[in-house]
Amino acid sequence: MMGMIGGRNGWIAWPAGLLCAGVVGGLVWLAAPAVPSAVLFVGNTLRNAAPTWDEPRALPTDVPLTEDCRSLYPGLLWIALGWNPEVVLAQSTALPATSAVAVRDALQPKVRMTCLWRDSAGGSVSTTLATVDAAASDVAQPALTAAGFACVASGDGIRCTKTTGTTIEDEIVRDGMWLSTTETGWHPPGYTDQLAARLWP
Repeated sequence: MMGMIGGRNGWIAWPAGLLCAGVVGGLVWLAAPAVPSAVLFVGNTLRNAAPTWDEPRALPTDVPLTEDCRSLYPGLLWIALGWNPEVVLAQSTALPATSAVAVRDALQPKVRMTCLWRDSAGGSVSTTLATVDAAASDVAQPALTAAGFACVASGDGIRCTKTTGTTIEDEIVRDGMWLSTTETGWHPPGYTDQLAARLWP
């Protein structure tokens, strides 16, 4: 027959165990009325922390323009594109994707950023922001018009557009900047207008 473990007394262990169980049960009984309030508090905290579309203060604010794509996009447009799990962004310093290669060569742009978005359906939107000579619009307009673009005045510069099949090109040359966008098979509503308002408020 096995001997009892030294230092243990069953007459003390059992009452102590029952006492501990009683204390825990008493604490649970005392805390029970507070459970609904605690659940409500946690729920309200989580709901208030989550951004909603009808709370503009919860949306990302515009940030100073840098060499990063995030800084180019106003808050609502960035959410529509960047927070969509079916859309992928690639950033580079590639030259504008415009079909007007002669214009691109003539303007000799210094690319600040090129933001290429691709969606799950195979569409793409490529936008390049570059610095150009202050008088670049005078050079760009006749060349873009000759390339089949329709041009209108945009502030002190020009805005030229061209549609070929499912591809829309939108070129804005103004105040020493060139904003070039090529949309292929995918046309986010108000895309270039929102970028233009961001750059030239």
